[in-house]
Amino acid sequence: MKNISSTFKKSALLCLIGTFFLISIDSLAQRRGNTGGRGNAGNTRPGAGGSGVQRPTAPSANRTRPANTNNRAARPANSTNRVTRPATQNTRDNNINNNRNYSNRNNNNRTGNRNTNISGNNVNVNVDRSRDINVYNRNTVVRRNTVVYARPPYVYGGYRYNAYHPYYYHPYRPYSWGPVWHPWGFFITTLAVTAIVVSVESTQYHYDQGVWYTPSNGGYQVVPAPVGGTVNNIPSGAQTVNTGTVNNYYYGGTYYEKDGNSYKVVPPTAGTLVDNLPEGGKEVTIGDVKYIKFGETYYQPVQVDGKNKYEVVLVEQDK
Repeated sequence: MKNISSTFKKSALLCLIGTFFLISIDSLAQRRGNTGGRGNAGNTRPGAGGSGVQRPTAPSANRTRPANTNNRAARPANSTNRVTRPATQNTRDNNINNNRNYSNRNNNNRTGNRNTNISGNNVNVNVDRSRDINVYNRNTVVRRNTVVYARPPYVYGGYRYNAYHPYYYHPYRPYSWGPVWHPWGFFITTLAVTAIVVSVESTQYHYDQGVWYTPSNGGYQVVPAPVGGTVNNIPSGAQTVNTGTVNNYYYGGTYYEKDGNSYKVVPPTAGTLVDNLPEGGKEVTIGDVKYIKFGETYYQPVQVDGKNKYEVVLVEQDK
């Protein structure tokens, strides 16, 4: 019985060894077959039954890659990979930038030359408002009035300021006598055909519709009317003012007196009341009073019969 058991164990061991040997031989054969077929697309691998089953063609290791080596979608010509804006958008942006630049140019130009070019009635005009009109002090000395002042003068800084009416402040608002009238300092390149030449003390002036000119730098400049200048006509809009002795005619800051059939330029008379003052005056503060000064002539703001007016002031040195 012991011999039978021993024999059975030996047989089982031999069978196990044989099976393991057969499996090892088969594995070795398969390895040899694969080693010989690497890199060859036409090799066949032996199957379990020994028949040659063809393997699918393997891709060549040396196949040509597409131009895009990273196998990504091709980029557009815009290498920054941004979306190209349509032409209408670019045009819109360019228009916006152009408008901004034009606006900046306009703003810069506004801070430059402040001269104004005016063209009308075939006359080219260049106005320089930056001039100090008060450099024209000639013919602005006030004539004394024969009427005695009932009010004491306003004394300040060594001077007496005489006026017939009490001081009543109202803002200085320059007045224009129409499109053909111009203030002192106004420059014009050509005179109208209606202008005439007036000679005063060997100096020639040009007069046209209440405005006086002298030649200046290839054109003509508006100046204060010369005392003694005589013309046959004055503008119809001249204001009649009473000086206390005779009537004067006031137009555009100039005073005229009737002299036969003509009108002669005269200095302003102290106490004369006018409704409006032209451009070119300067509001000056003297003590507690604000006067409007033209050359050497002072005007005091007053109110007469509820209306704002200006009175010519007599200024004297306090003794």
